[in-house]
Amino acid sequence: MPKDHLNTVFKGALILSISSLVAKILSAVYRIPLQNMVGNTGFYVYQQIYPLYGIGMTFALNGFPNFISKLVAEQPDETSKSLIARRAFHILSGLSLVVFFGLQLGATWIAAHMGDVNLAPIISAVAWMFVFMPWLATGRGYYQGKFLMGPTAVSQLIEQVVRVAIIIMAAYFSVRLGWDNYRMGTWAMSSAPLAAICSSLIFTAFGLRYLLAPAPAPTHPLPSYRKLTKRFVIEGGTLCLVAAVVILLQLVDSFTVMRGLVHQGQLPEVAKALKGVYDRGQPLVQLGLVVATAFSATLLPALTDALAKRQPIEFKRQTQAMVHVSLALSMAATVGLVALMPQINRLLFGSLEGTTALRIYIISILFAALITTYTSVLQSLNEYTAMIIGIIAGLATKVLANYIFVVHYGINGASAVTVLSLAVMFAVMWLGSPEDLQQVLLESGYLIKLLALSAVMGIVVILSCHQITALVGPILANTRGMAGIITVIGVLIGVLVFVAGAVYARLFTIREWLVLPHGKRLIKAVAKGKEHHS
Repeated sequence: MPKDHLNTVFKGALILSISSLVAKILSAVYRIPLQNMVGNTGFYVYQQIYPLYGIGMTFALNGFPNFISKLVAEQPDETSKSLIARRAFHILSGLSLVVFFGLQLGATWIAAHMGDVNLAPIISAVAWMFVFMPWLATGRGYYQGKFLMGPTAVSQLIEQVVRVAIIIMAAYFSVRLGWDNYRMGTWAMSSAPLAAICSSLIFTAFGLRYLLAPAPAPTHPLPSYRKLTKRFVIEGGTLCLVAAVVILLQLVDSFTVMRGLVHQGQLPEVAKALKGVYDRGQPLVQLGLVVATAFSATLLPALTDALAKRQPIEFKRQTQAMVHVSLALSMAATVGLVALMPQINRLLFGSLEGTTALRIYIISILFAALITTYTSVLQSLNEYTAMIIGIIAGLATKVLANYIFVVHYGINGASAVTVLSLAVMFAVMWLGSPEDLQQVLLESGYLIKLLALSAVMGIVVILSCHQITALVGPILANTRGMAGIITVIGVLIGVLVFVAGAVYARLFTIREWLVLPHGKRLIKAVAKGKEHHS
C-alpha cells in the first residue's frame, strides 16, 4: 500500500473513531437526564422499545456499511463500485421494507408479548427509521470502501445530536404539559426517523448520482442479485450480529423482564417502575465500555498493518497489547463502578433503588469489552466460526434463562443472566480462537496480577467511602451533592491505587503503557524515579 494512501486510511480511521466515541458518549449520557425528568416508569416506556432502534442503527451504522465497504473495495474501477453500491441499495431496500411493514402490522402483537399493549404506537413510530436504513448504510459503506470516512463521521454525529435533542425536548414538554408516559415515549422514539432523515441529507448528492440516476453500462462482471443476497445474509448478517450483541440481550429483556415481574406477583405499575430501575444499568455499561475499548481501538490499524505485511510476531505483540489494555481498563471500570454504585446511583438517578441489581449488571462491562476486542482480532483473521457459535450460545442462554430468573429473583436475576450470557459468549469465542490468541490472557501471570490489583483497589475505594460517610454523617451522606463529592474522591483514589499498583507489579509492557493516556509521561517519571534511587 502506498505511503500516502496508508496515511489517508489511518487518518480516516482516526476521524471515524473520534466521531464514534463522541456518538457513544452522547448515546449513554442523555439517558441520565431523561430518567431524571420522566421517572422510572417513563424510562421503562422508552427503554422497552430502545432495542428496536438500537438494532436498526447498528445495521445502518456498523454492520451493513462495513460489509458494503468491503464489496466496494473489491471492485476494480469507479463504475463497478457505483453499480455494486446500487445493487446493495436494492437488496437493503427490500429487507428494510419487510422489517418496516412487519413492525407496523405487528406492533400490537409485539407490544402484547412485551406485556404492555400501550407500547404499540411507540413501535410504529420507531419503525419509520428502517425506511431510511438502506440510504444511510449504502452511503456510508460506499465512502468507507473508498477510504473516505468523513461523510460517515458527520452523518453519525448529526444523527445522534438531532435524536438526543428531540428526546430531551419530548421529556421536557412531557413534564411541562403533563403528557402521559406513552405519549412521551411516542414523541421520543419519533426522534429516530427524524434523525435518520437529517443524517441522510449528507448522502443526497451520492444517492442522486449513484442510486437514482440511470445505471451506467458495467465494465466488469458483477455478482448476481442471488449471490449478493446470500453474501448479505451470511457475511453482512454476521457483522450485524457481532455489532448488536448487547442490544440483542436488551431486546430479550424487553420481552421477559416486565412479564416475569408480573408473574412473580408484582402489580403492573410496580413492575414497570422496577424495569425502569433495572434499565439504569444500560447507560452505565455503555460509558464503561467507551472507556474500556476506546484506547485499545487505537491499536487496530497497527494490527491490520502487521497482518497485511505478514509479520506474525508483530501481530501477536499488537494483539497482546490490545487485549491487555482492554481487559485492564474494563476490570478497573467494573470494580470501580461496583464499589461506588450506591453513591453513583444516588448521584445520577436520585435514589438507591436497585443498587444490587446494578452492581451485578455492571460486571457486563468486563465480558462485553473482551468480546469486542476478541471479535476485532478474529475478524482481522477472518475467523468467524467461534464468533457466531459464541453469540448464538450467549443469546440462547439469555432467552432460556431470563424469564425463569426474573420470576425467582426479580431484576437481580435479569442482571445475573445478562452477565452469564456474555460470559458464555466470551468463553466460546476464547476456546474457539487460535492457540496464540488464547495464550494472550494467560502469559506472564498477567491475569493473576490484574485480579489482585483490582481487588485491592476495590477494597480501598469501599473503605474510603465508608470513612467519608462516617465523618459527614448518614443524613448529609444521603444527599445527591455529597454523593457526587464521595464519587469524585472515590474515583481519584481508585485511579491512584490502580496506576501505582500497575507500575509496582509491572502489569503492562512499555508498548501497552504508550497506548494509555499520558502513558509516555508516566514511563518517563518512573524512569527518573529509578535513576534517583540508584
